[in-house]
Amino acid sequence: MAGHPVIIGSRSRNRARATAQEVGHGICGLANRDAIREANLVIVTVPYQGHGELLAGLVAELAGKIVVDCVNPLGFDEGGAYPLPVPEGSAAQQAATLLPGSRVVAAFHHVSAVLLLDPEAETLDQDVLVLGDDPAATDLVQALAARIPGVRGVYGGPLRNCRQVESLTANLVSINRRYKTRAGLRITDI
Repeated sequence: MAGHPVIIGSRSRNRARATAQEVGHGICGLANRDAIREANLVIVTVPYQGHGELLAGLVAELAGKIVVDCVNPLGFDEGGAYPLPVPEGSAAQQAATLLPGSRVVAAFHHVSAVLLLDPEAETLDQDVLVLGDDPAATDLVQALAARIPGVRGVYGGPLRNCRQVESLTANLVSINRRYKTRAGLRITDI
């Protein structure tokens, strides 16, 4: 909706095309490898359970790309959402380990996809924490976040700090379920 060309990738080209058609706005759907070849920047939005396997299979295609990881390693039980342990520290750090030839940035962990696609939502009034070790890549992702009306990209530190950001999503899920909303974050005084 901000005017950027978007490609949705999936293991199944047909599924990617169906999702792209459902979302609309001229989005294209391709198989993962084809989508990555066409993209300058790749945003990873998969369930944590398939995160490592997916990225390990796309190392060559993702080399040289900025990879924005917004995966939240969460589990769910009768008590609600809870953070899962990740051997590397966070999903984003796992991505960086698996993709040594990529510039990994962590961002968009707390923004509701439903809210992003809501045509009634004119502005989101929230911030996106952007973490990474490559200043040019984090600056680009901050600017990308700022293209969403009412959103600021805020640098949240190096990638090693991402565990806290990913884990905080469990708290936001609890807040959103309790209050039946799509709350996000806003950092004050900057």
